[in-house]
Amino acid sequence: MNTNEKFPADLYTYMKEHTLMEVKGGTTRPTFLKIWMVEVDGRVFARSWNKSERSWFTEFLRTGVGEIKYGDTIMKVKGKKIAAEDPVNPRISEAYLKKYNQPQNLPYAEGISKPEYFDYTMEFFPDPDNTV
Repeated sequence: MNTNEKFPADLYTYMKEHTLMEVKGGTTRPTFLKIWMVEVDGRVFARSWNKSERSWFTEFLRTGVGEIKYGDTIMKVKGKKIAAEDPVNPRISEAYLKKYNQPQNLPYAEGISKPEYFDYTMEFFPDPDNTV
């Protein structure tokens, strides 16, 4: 997995202008799920809110692949779990608190920014074979 590869500029623009992105983990799910994603130093992350055993997050753990949808664009992506002790985790929490500071979102942003969510953090990478 090429961890130096960046997403297209329009994905970062979309992330800045919208609070929800869509994701499908694995290769068999028929629908996208709207989730929160954040950017830190050009890297794209999301955390699993429910920590459930059957989710977009566990499908990325199992298969390492999926798709991100933003606007009308669908991209194949790879996903890699970030270790709980990775020093980027507090910065991801800061990004969540900064981006999702609307009154209705703030309680959830505060929750997902706690250390107990560090072990449920996924980083996404463009798939070089990005044919959907």
